[in-house]
Amino acid sequence: MFYDEIKKYDWDDTTRRIASMTARDVEAALDKEQPDVNDFMALISPAGADYIEPMARLSRRYTQERFGKTISMYIPMYITNSCANACVYCGFNRNNPFRRTILTMEQIEEECKAIRRLGPFENLLIVTGENPAKAGIDYLEQALHTCRPYFSNLSIEVQPLKSEDYYRLTQSGLNGVVCFQETYNEANYKKYHPVGMKSIYDWRLNGYDRMGQAGVHKIGMGVLIGLEDWRTDVTMMARHLRYLRKNYWKTKFSVNFPRMRPSKGGFQPNVVMSDKELAQLTFAFRIFDHDVDISYSTRENPAFRENMMQLGVTSMSAGSKTDPGGYAVTPDSLEQFEVSDDRSPNVVAESIRRLGYETVWKDWDKIFDIV
Repeated sequence: MFYDEIKKYDWDDTTRRIASMTARDVEAALDKEQPDVNDFMALISPAGADYIEPMARLSRRYTQERFGKTISMYIPMYITNSCANACVYCGFNRNNPFRRTILTMEQIEEECKAIRRLGPFENLLIVTGENPAKAGIDYLEQALHTCRPYFSNLSIEVQPLKSEDYYRLTQSGLNGVVCFQETYNEANYKKYHPVGMKSIYDWRLNGYDRMGQAGVHKIGMGVLIGLEDWRTDVTMMARHLRYLRKNYWKTKFSVNFPRMRPSKGGFQPNVVMSDKELAQLTFAFRIFDHDVDISYSTRENPAFRENMMQLGVTSMSAGSKTDPGGYAVTPDSLEQFEVSDDRSPNVVAESIRRLGYETVWKDWDKIFDIV
């Protein structure tokens, strides 16, 4: 599994290699049709910042070649903020004093109906805190069965599961899994995740292998920008993506680079990434992997999202609520983080069309699932 693979790469050495990249390295990377991880490091390096315009042009070309002028739309639905972890940066931290919400299946169905009224969404991301004792595999399976009549494509963002549990959920309508490693810096990982299953670095890291072994159709990856040096973190993620593509070649992949947003608890980012740096990273990932889905959530502001959807981004959320029951049932429950783009789905879709792009609400059909 990847935990054995990542031991080959030293964090500090990777940081030094990125810093040592030169203009010549960047130019060589831009000339390659199939860049490797070393080229990726050049593109995200400080030296690469001087080449952001040619990177943007190349990223746009590759994106339109693979995806056309389309943006896939999805919406998250939080069904519980109950969590057994104590992640220092998260509003759902078990030590934050607030009443926890676990939606019933009846309430989940009401949320589904409310989302359907917002827009023609077919891609639903079901999100939970990580509390397997109260919202474990049985609860998730019931939630999938409840949501399936309303949506063609169901993904989850929950605690890492066993391979057999992922497979079980695929038999109940699951199409995709999103999991954020948060940071690949094992030395500091427990500082941010001191308690709970999430504190076990290798269990979380190897979760992607378990998804692949279970035949999950699409796997979403990401690091949380704000914890550690972002260039080193995303290089480790690029290595991880290349490993997963080699071993689970039937699976589709997506990447996300969420920048830390305000949340209950008041944790302040250790690293702040500028818009220009996020653009540089987005272009670099598209040049590195022409086929990967690059997703931007409502963490990012409207103007930036509109610019980036023309240059490399291929999927976006809209109308998002990050609190359980936020669409209809319990709109005053605690949210995981504050959104930056609070436009309605119809407004977002119209802005996409105005820029000459097509919104794709459905890219998977439940007819392909085993019922």
